[in-house]
Amino acid sequence: MLATVLLGSFGLPVKANAEHYEIATDETFAPFEFQNSKGDLIGIDMDIVKAISKDQGFTYTMKPMGFNAAVQALEGGQVDGVIAGMSITNERKNKFDFSDPYFDSGVVMAIKKDNDTVKSYKDLKGKKVAVKTGTEGYAFADKNKDKYGYKLVPFDDSASMYEDVKGGNSVACFDDYPVMAYGVKQGNGLKIVTDMERGGQYGFAVQKGQNKELLEAFNKGLVNIKNSGEYQKILDKYIGSDAEPDTFWDTLVSSFPALLMGLWNTIKLTVISLVFAALLGLVFGFLKVSRSKLLRGIATVYVDIFRGIPLIVLAFFIYFGIPQAFNFRMDPNLAAIITLSLNAGAYITEIIRGGILAIDKGQMEAARSLGVPYGKSMMKIILPQAVRVMVPSFINQFVITLKDTSIMSIIGIVELTQSGKIIIARTFETSGIWLVVAIMYLVVITALTKLSNVLERRLGK
Repeated sequence: MLATVLLGSFGLPVKANAEHYEIATDETFAPFEFQNSKGDLIGIDMDIVKAISKDQGFTYTMKPMGFNAAVQALEGGQVDGVIAGMSITNERKNKFDFSDPYFDSGVVMAIKKDNDTVKSYKDLKGKKVAVKTGTEGYAFADKNKDKYGYKLVPFDDSASMYEDVKGGNSVACFDDYPVMAYGVKQGNGLKIVTDMERGGQYGFAVQKGQNKELLEAFNKGLVNIKNSGEYQKILDKYIGSDAEPDTFWDTLVSSFPALLMGLWNTIKLTVISLVFAALLGLVFGFLKVSRSKLLRGIATVYVDIFRGIPLIVLAFFIYFGIPQAFNFRMDPNLAAIITLSLNAGAYITEIIRGGILAIDKGQMEAARSLGVPYGKSMMKIILPQAVRVMVPSFINQFVITLKDTSIMSIIGIVELTQSGKIIIARTFETSGIWLVVAIMYLVVITALTKLSNVLERRLGK
């Protein structure tokens, strides 16, 4: 897993001797980085960064980000460094400069707690094994899959991987020892059945040839906190500490504020995006029904592009591709709004076009015969009637965009779905939390549907 060190704000160039850093992390990699019930980011890596920053005299702001997204951001110049259990490999050394190793890891295999049939790698032949992308566990499992004859089932987070094993789809999973040991003690429903295989080392990474001062500060601070004994205290705090799992009710009570905040972020992102999407839809919708072939062609190209590109690809392109191409940085919230607005705007364009064409052509002809200009006829006569036809489709697009916000978690947006993932990463209360998240979505979407019905009846009178 990982955390990402971003230097500078608002897309401005970063000086090498800057004393403030923004550190982003994937908050679903306990015990290295995860959120407690208060929403605070804690873990081994979080405490190490805190201790080193204090020792070396720099300040930082922590920013959550998915592991894969953060690595891409570092590679693309969106961020300046990565920490959070990022394994030092020869392949990564070609792209990044690493600090001295701060943790020696190893890989273990775990199976369902009540499974007595799998005791070694040889028992995996012909079966499926769950792995988490980007980890030592994935690398080990991939290296040995042909030898032992199993198939890999990749996941982006540990909690989903564990659930796949508990659900019986996969018979086992591989993960880094401290992560797996922590999960077992927190009640993830698994048990470790193999000795720890010798694994890689975790390091702090920066862009190749960049931020040497930051890398040197990390190395110096690491030496100092090891010599003082603080480093070992941090490890002892998270590894080897048994904890009594909370009941589901305790988990729900402590986590509900975070879920509500995630829901608020979802609604806020949806509303802001749809405001811009409506403006785009209005402009291109009129172009779609224009008498000019050129204008209709422009609108058609816009609709075809942004309806044809998958939303996740569009999000990656806007957040990583464009800033890298033009050498600037973009806030993830801005990238999410642009992505959702462009996507929803293409659909709203078609909604507006369909609504306008649904009105009898004779009304426009009658207005024009009375000397009313085309634009005024459209705004005063056609559009007010078309709105009645469009309302149900507008509400439906609101619902679709609201659900699409969950995809934005890939670029670091903590909305309702991502809030659920964060809670599950800490508590391993998968089924209950996802049920609550589903109910929250259902309540909001049902309310929107009822609103659509009311507006449709009133406009129909």
